[in-house]
Amino acid sequence: MRIWKMSTLVLLATIGGCDGDSTSTATSSSNNPFSSKQKAGGSEAAKAAKVDPGDTLANVNDLTVGSTEFEAAAARKVPKEGDVLSLEEKVEVLERLVDEKLLYLAALDQGLDKDPKVQKVMINTLLRQEVYANVRNSDFTDDVLQKYFDENQTDFVVPAKVQIMRILIKVKDDRSDEEAKSKAEELRDEVDDHPDRFKEIAGKHSEDPYRRRGGDVGFVPLSGKPGLDQAVVDMAFSLKPGDPAEELFGEVSAVFKSDEGYNIVVAANKRKRVERTFQQMKGSVLRKVKNEKLKKLYEDYVGALREGVKVETHEGLLESIEVKAARRPAGPGMGPGRMGGKHPGRPPAKLDKLKGK
Repeated sequence: MRIWKMSTLVLLATIGGCDGDSTSTATSSSNNPFSSKQKAGGSEAAKAAKVDPGDTLANVNDLTVGSTEFEAAAARKVPKEGDVLSLEEKVEVLERLVDEKLLYLAALDQGLDKDPKVQKVMINTLLRQEVYANVRNSDFTDDVLQKYFDENQTDFVVPAKVQIMRILIKVKDDRSDEEAKSKAEELRDEVDDHPDRFKEIAGKHSEDPYRRRGGDVGFVPLSGKPGLDQAVVDMAFSLKPGDPAEELFGEVSAVFKSDEGYNIVVAANKRKRVERTFQQMKGSVLRKVKNEKLKKLYEDYVGALREGVKVETHEGLLESIEVKAARRPAGPGMGPGRMGGKHPGRPPAKLDKLKGK
């Protein structure tokens, strides 16, 4: 038994069944170096959510275990007998909380609070308490949501999309521009003669990430798709689309050059623009309005923290660091048609039954 256990028993005996009478109050700012700044950026609701630690039940160096923390932990323990914890069971709970404080101090001693992952958890916890807790769905009335929808209606429109099928022939060190164009022209003639073999031809000859899918890029809006040359999208929208339901193959483009090389493009299918009502999009509107509110609160809160804090950046050193920009994979596994039969980007089942087959 630990040397502090008997005094703990006496103290616990005085607090009875751990009902406690602590109330929710604002936490003292004496231990918070940013408290004055947080006051500027936080709301009264966030401050009220902070709980009085209550009576001190144990000290571990400069850390304390308060009755409020103890009661929360004890409430999760099931009594061996009856409906309330025995004194021995309460001691077990308190010992575990003391162990946790010891482990916390050991983690600090090893510098684990400097670990970026640990810091990220701390940041997210802080934001949940000081920022995100201040915004609830009920804060936004139907009138507010309707007004936002009316002012931003184009954001809730499903744009027209075309299903692009493509063959790309690149210009390489061992293949001149003229040779690449000539090969693309040959493949264009082959597609023109056998449109039902487009996938086969693309799968054999195309040099873009969609080769394994028979050149099927998926449904793409006029605004484009990451990793796909906009010239390809523009060309596809200029072509007459096919209709898989009628087994009609889309119009095949002439060979044209983009930044990546020479292209042959087919507009295999097309989806029309769809406008949706407020009632259909109410949930999406709420998410957008709420996210904008949270972004504003975040900026205000962090801005308040910056006041009175000296922040230095070294742009000269920053400029000397070479960083390759991350690129979103555009190949199989990331594009449309990889999420199952009901995914909106999945190629129609009849696409292989092309006219002329």
